[in-house]
Amino acid sequence: MPRSKSSHRWLREHFADPYVKKAQADGYRSRAAYKLEELVGRDRLLKPGMVVVDLGAAPGGWSQFVRQALGDSGTVVAMDILEMPPIAGVTFIHGDFRADDAVSRLDAALGERAVDLVLSDMAPNMSGMDAVDQPRAMYLAELARDFAQDHLAPGGAFLIKLFQGEGFDAYVQDLKRRYTRVVNRKPAASRRRSNEVYALAQGKR
Repeated sequence: MPRSKSSHRWLREHFADPYVKKAQADGYRSRAAYKLEELVGRDRLLKPGMVVVDLGAAPGGWSQFVRQALGDSGTVVAMDILEMPPIAGVTFIHGDFRADDAVSRLDAALGERAVDLVLSDMAPNMSGMDAVDQPRAMYLAELARDFAQDHLAPGGAFLIKLFQGEGFDAYVQDLKRRYTRVVNRKPAASRRRSNEVYALAQGKR
């Protein structure tokens, strides 16, 4: 099947993207690593010895960045229903984070350690129709929020990608009831025409 005009445009933009070229030069698996780099640097999210869980981690750009930033300290667990090539120092759990089996494997990987930071850069497969895509994106966001609620230590932080649209404002207001500080960020590596933003919730109540 021939590619659509929008697919060709996306490919041209992708390969001309300076962050894509930089990721290739720096050895990162995805340009998304630079979004996280800016978010982490601005709000000083990572500290030595932290326990971090990365939801929907494949292809692994965020987990890779976190592992490098923490050095030899801390614990990084990546979870995804997709396969992900190994990253040294990162425990990968292949499975759905909603499933009991995956959660059991997470608990085994963590031992008695509480989670300090939950990350989610997840997005559904986009159809291009807002009426379909936005509810799917918000559903994933709600699942990630509930996971963070169940696994974060008191005072922990949650960083999630959201798409502005129906349900966005209510979701952010709900985070404000659960955390002491909630801010929205649009990192430079986020494409300007994208309606994605990142909500950072700190200080789990």
